[in-house]
Amino acid sequence: MATQSSHSQQLMRSERRMFSASDDSAMMKQIQSTHSPDGRFLDVKPILQVIDNVLRHLTPTIDHHALNGGQGHMDAIDDSSATMDSNGMLEALAFLVHKISCEISCKCSGGGDAHATTMVLLNTLSSYSWDAKVVLTLAAFAVNFGECWLVLQLCTTNSLAKSVALLKQLPDILEYSHALKPHFDALHKLIKAMMEVTKCIVEFTELPSQYISSDVPPMSIAVAHIPTAAYWTIRSVVACAAQITSLAGMRYEFVTSTSEAWELSSLAHKVCSIHEHLQKILHLCHQHIDEKKQTEAYEGLKHSFGTPQLDNAKILLKIFSLSKEDPHSLLGPDKTKVHIEVLRRKHVLLLISDLDITHEEIQVLESLYKYDRVASEVNYEIVWLPIVDRSAWNDSYQQKFLSLQSMMPWYTVNHPSIIEPAVVKYTREVWNFVKKPIVVTLDPLGKMTCPNALNMLWIWGNTAFPFTTDREASLWKAEAWTVELLVDGLEPNLSNWVRQEKVICLYGGEEMEWIESFTSATKNVAQFLGIGLEMVYVGKNNAKERVKKITGLINERQLSHAWQDANVWFFWKRLESMLFSKTQHGKTNEIDVIKQEVMTLLGYDGSEQGWAVFFSGTNMVRAKGDKVLNAIQSFEQWEDMARVSGFISAIRGHLEGIADEHHCTRLILPGISGGIAETVVCAECGRTMEMYFMYRCCDE
Repeated sequence: MATQSSHSQQLMRSERRMFSASDDSAMMKQIQSTHSPDGRFLDVKPILQVIDNVLRHLTPTIDHHALNGGQGHMDAIDDSSATMDSNGMLEALAFLVHKISCEISCKCSGGGDAHATTMVLLNTLSSYSWDAKVVLTLAAFAVNFGECWLVLQLCTTNSLAKSVALLKQLPDILEYSHALKPHFDALHKLIKAMMEVTKCIVEFTELPSQYISSDVPPMSIAVAHIPTAAYWTIRSVVACAAQITSLAGMRYEFVTSTSEAWELSSLAHKVCSIHEHLQKILHLCHQHIDEKKQTEAYEGLKHSFGTPQLDNAKILLKIFSLSKEDPHSLLGPDKTKVHIEVLRRKHVLLLISDLDITHEEIQVLESLYKYDRVASEVNYEIVWLPIVDRSAWNDSYQQKFLSLQSMMPWYTVNHPSIIEPAVVKYTREVWNFVKKPIVVTLDPLGKMTCPNALNMLWIWGNTAFPFTTDREASLWKAEAWTVELLVDGLEPNLSNWVRQEKVICLYGGEEMEWIESFTSATKNVAQFLGIGLEMVYVGKNNAKERVKKITGLINERQLSHAWQDANVWFFWKRLESMLFSKTQHGKTNEIDVIKQEVMTLLGYDGSEQGWAVFFSGTNMVRAKGDKVLNAIQSFEQWEDMARVSGFISAIRGHLEGIADEHHCTRLILPGISGGIAETVVCAECGRTMEMYFMYRCCDE
């Protein structure tokens, strides 16, 4: 709002300079003194449309064919609607229009002063509003001009028109049609400028008063300068009429003279400048109105969410900017338009994202929505709410939107443009949408039950239904830090390994030399102890191409199990989701083992080294690359303990006895709504870590 106010002040200064350049205060007072409106309302739009139909017959190029009876300018115009709307109105105003027409013709024929004639017209129209003054004057001009032009077009084919043309001394125009081109070009330019200013003045009168006041900028600026604009438009009408009158019975000297054309061009330049400045004010007015409307819509949306509803229909209509009369701007899973009723009284998940939502995210959601949802007999619907920058929209974004839309087997909007700015603002300010996708859940009554259920979906899938904040809290209460929570369904053999009481090792990193040394040494220790061991390479976050290359080498050399790209991506996505979910629900004065372990693994991933975590039943141990590799290679130092207390306990004891001379732990997290923990402890030494913001761009 401050920016708009600044623009208004700048515009006010420029307007004052522009209008005062040739319009002194005395003349402005004279113009204002003619204005004494009696409050009558005149709907000028239908009249203006008829005027437009008449005046647009004057083209910038007057060709000989048209002037000699050609039909090039005799277009069939469908103005039936304008005629029906304006018939009664023009009938009531016929005398006034005729009076003005006669006044213009009389003054122009007698070579009267343009300013004096303009003031006479303003006095005649004193009881009308400024927009009505201009439109009625233009109507009178259109009558004179239309008659003249009609006679010219018909005089070579119609005997009556020919006789009228002779009486008006118009035939000479045909003879000098090519020489008159500069005059007609100037006339056309001025008439076009007059119409543009008139339409602009009329548009100001149509602005909704409930959103903009005439007492404050920018509308007050328009109110101050519309009289000046009206004056120069009416004065331009007088000049045009004088030019057309001069064409009748003209002499050779007039045809060859360019002074009249130059005067019209100068006047056109001034009127065009007035139009340009009025357009700037009008643009500010529309901005002001849009801001008011969006504020109203935003507050209305907040009120609706804060008010108990009978169902979710009203909320959904507001979110998707639908009306009860046309609630069909949603596309169903089969990409046909659907009625909002299909979502009534259902659990609705609003998938909110920009156009950078990944294919992996869509594919996982597709699996949950199309297959797991049916199998688990949960009933909810997903609707995609794309948040885009309208001002930057282009064909490339359109194609990207259509491509993403085609991948989604759930409900989507027909086009992102139906999402109003107020809804976008609400998603950002209330639901904290920034860049990363979120899923806002609405219950069958339209109540928001979780500001971001995407974490729940990644961690527990449809088990988390109905995806409420309370459900999320209860699921965490039932969880413990186990390999099942960490791996979930990513490893199909996991349940068998757990049942067989094998040691399960998950490891990551991107140093192939370390991976070979670690897997070889660990398998040798397991073989020596006679224990079952399964190792799984889980890659590294945001390193897709490098991890793919390493996975190929691991499989080729049969070093361990290695997941495909999608599973690697989802493993790290779930870890991040666990941290964000825990941050939202955790209490800072309680030790949260799961949260600490998740942050530790994410910290390992942020380092340059590899890392490993071992599970066996409820026992677990983890360490970073060189430390865990050295421990494995020093097996003889803890072999006896391993045979007594088991592999996990023995290596944990050995690791705890190793003091690090130096370490550097980093925790790299993507920006996401929901907040980040203010206090994070180091996974190596337990001290509070310093907080930094790390921005990373990775195109893999």
